[in-house]
Amino acid sequence: MNQRTRTIIFNIAALLSLAGAALYLTHLAVAPYLFAVGSAGIAICYLTFPVKDLDFRRRRLHQFNVMAGLLMIFASGLMFSDRKEWILCLTISALLQVYTAFVTPKENK
Repeated sequence: MNQRTRTIIFNIAALLSLAGAALYLTHLAVAPYLFAVGSAGIAICYLTFPVKDLDFRRRRLHQFNVMAGLLMIFASGLMFSDRKEWILCLTISALLQVYTAFVTPKENK
């Protein structure tokens, strides 16, 4: 999967996850499905990212992103069973992603 395709899938999946989490507050029946599809898309984007040419620090940060994606999938499972712990899983996932975004070193071109 090339970078452009991965970016498009990630952006659509992020919007679906956001819509699913927001619509869950209104108790709409489609909300867990939107969140699950979005979470799966984000996890697929993280899992298919090539790590062969990354240094140790970037691989470690990539592992944080993979854990965040899997936590989002777990959160969607909790959302389907009407448990409130999905909020905790989503919060931990968001914190991991924010940490990774700020700590990842810039590319030298």
